[in-house]
Amino acid sequence: MAVKIGIVGMNGIGNNHARCYQTDDLAELVAVCDVVKERADAAAEKYGVKAYFSLKEMLENEPDIQVVDVTTGGIDNGSWHFEPAMEAIGRGKHVLVEKPICHDIAEARELVAYAEKMKVYLGCNLNHYFTPPAEKAKQYVDNGEVGELVYCLHKMGFNGGEAGYAPAGSDKVKGHPYFHMKAFLTHPFSVMRYFCGDITHIQTFSDRPGFRRSAGDVMVSINSIHVKFANGGAGYLLSQRGDAVYGLGGWWSFEMAGTKGTVCIENCVEKVSYWKAEKGIPAISEQPKAEVTDYGVTDFGTTFNNRLHAFLEDVSNGVPREKLRANGRDALAVLEYTFAVIESYERGGEVVRPHALPPLHGDPLTLR
Repeated sequence: MAVKIGIVGMNGIGNNHARCYQTDDLAELVAVCDVVKERADAAAEKYGVKAYFSLKEMLENEPDIQVVDVTTGGIDNGSWHFEPAMEAIGRGKHVLVEKPICHDIAEARELVAYAEKMKVYLGCNLNHYFTPPAEKAKQYVDNGEVGELVYCLHKMGFNGGEAGYAPAGSDKVKGHPYFHMKAFLTHPFSVMRYFCGDITHIQTFSDRPGFRRSAGDVMVSINSIHVKFANGGAGYLLSQRGDAVYGLGGWWSFEMAGTKGTVCIENCVEKVSYWKAEKGIPAISEQPKAEVTDYGVTDFGTTFNNRLHAFLEDVSNGVPREKLRANGRDALAVLEYTFAVIESYERGGEVVRPHALPPLHGDPLTLR
C-alpha cells in the first residue's frame, strides 16, 4: 500500500520531492502546504492535490497522512525545519526533513530526542550516498576488499572563481558567515561517515578569498578540514563555494584507502573504481590496474528519487527506527561535525572533539 504524504514548503526542493513521489509506486501525495498562498496553490494544481497554508490545518483535515516531508528552507537553508518537524512528530506523523536537519544544534538534538520519545521515523535527505556507485563501493567495504581504513579524501564544492562572483542577494545567505558550512557540509560529512564511521576529532583551516572580502561578503567559503575516525583512520575534506574552477575530480570525488584496497567514486553518480593491494606493485612508477564500473549516469537529480524511495521502503517495511537509512541520528551526527568545524575555526584551528551522540537504547518490540 502506498504511503500517504504531505509536503510542507513548496519552493524548488518541495517541487522536486513532489515530482519524485508522483513517479514512485510506494508514494501517494495527498496534500501540499506553504505559508505563501501562491506557491501552495500552484503546486496543488500541478500535482492534483489539496493546498493548505498552515501545517496545523493540513494535519487536521488530512488525518490519513502518514509522512510529513519538510522541505522548507530559511537561514542557512535550515532555520525553518525545526518547528514544522516538531509539530508533525507531535501529531504522531513520520517525518522526512531536508538537510541540514536544523539550523541550530540545540534544536537538532531536541528534534531527534522528540522523535525517539514519540516512536516515529525521522529521516533526513542525505541523498549523496543513495547511488549505484556508492552501493558498489559499500560492497567492496563490506566484503573486506578495502580492509582497515588508512585514509579518506573527499572533495565537494561548487565550480566558480572571481570572474563569475556576485554577492548573495537573499537575506537567508548574506550576513551569515557559516552559511556554506551549515547548508552544505552535511553532504560530504554524511558520505565520509557512511563509509568510514564516526569522527572523533576535527580541525579546520577555513577562510574566504579577497574578492569576497572586498565585497563585504562574510561567508567563510573555503573549508579545509582534517578529521580522525573512531577506527583510527585519517580523513580530509575540502569544500568551497564557487571560489575556484574545478580541477581533477570535478565537483565531487571520494577516495577511501585501506590496507587491502582503495575505492574511489567520481562525481557522485557516475563511476566507481577499485584498486586491489597486491604483491609486486612498484612503489611509484606504475599505477596498478583498476576495476572500473561506469554507470553512464550524469544526472545528479536521480539521487532524490533513490533516497526518497529508500525512506518509503523503510517506512513500508516497518524497519526498526535505528535501522532507518539516513535517520535523524545520522543527520544529527553530521551537524555535530559541522558545529565542531565552526568551533575549530573560531578557535584558530584548534582540534575539537564533536559533541557525543545520544546513546542507542533499542526498541524492545524489534530488538532481538
